[in-house]
Amino acid sequence: MLSVVIPAHDEERVIAANLAALTAGAAPGELDVVVVCNGCTDRTADAARGVPGVRVAELAAPGKPAAMRHGDGMTSVFPRLYLDADVRLDLESARRLAAAVRRPGVLAAGPSRRIDLGGSAWSVRAYYSVWERLPEVRAGLFGRGVIAVSEQGYERLRAVPDARSDDLAVHLAFAETERRVVEQAEAVIRPPRTRADLFRRRVRALQGSRELQGDGASGASRAGTSWGDLGAIVRRRPTTAVALPVFLAYGVAARAKVKWGRYDRTAWLRDESSRSG
Repeated sequence: MLSVVIPAHDEERVIAANLAALTAGAAPGELDVVVVCNGCTDRTADAARGVPGVRVAELAAPGKPAAMRHGDGMTSVFPRLYLDADVRLDLESARRLAAAVRRPGVLAAGPSRRIDLGGSAWSVRAYYSVWERLPEVRAGLFGRGVIAVSEQGYERLRAVPDARSDDLAVHLAFAETERRVVEQAEAVIRPPRTRADLFRRRVRALQGSRELQGDGASGASRAGTSWGDLGAIVRRRPTTAVALPVFLAYGVAARAKVKWGRYDRTAWLRDESSRSG
């Protein structure tokens, strides 16, 4: 009825619980779930195999795009969901996303976000109180950890080049009329818990956005934040004025790091605190 491709790199701590949430209550044959462990150094594959009905593949080298392509080769079922291993999506939400891309003209769909900020540092909570209200964030398919596509949408994805900001690249592959955010579906996302991990994530996102702009991706330059956007957020919710300087500070620091910092530009800059259980 629908397939789910899950690329996973060192997700032993979270993948079994997330797979259980996805598959609980599924009818026989309703889901074709494929987990592609890529470059894992932990027991991610064993944890995934412990969940009934889940098929597992292992690749020696890390890399999300290659893992997604490998997963595509293991299933022919549409609609298809691509799910980040550290994001929790329940079965009913998966069904609603699949239903959305069965509608004429809808090629891609994403769920609403529930950002679990429990245990996060104050500055992390302040940052997300602004970020999740940005117009592009509210309307975009990126930053949700889940995307559903129809067969036609899948053909569109095949033309998307590998990119550090893979979910932004996917979002930009579809016109506004071709994509939907399904508010009745929900993905639970655990953001970084520490200031340092959030900073690394912001550097990674900025790197990816600039790579897409450099490659000429249509609309990449419009995925940023304007002063008008921030002013509108504060007018609608005055309490965010306290958080706004924190949001801006992260942005300024990340831009400085990308422009002048000394670091491995090929590194993934993954945060570990969001996977701490």
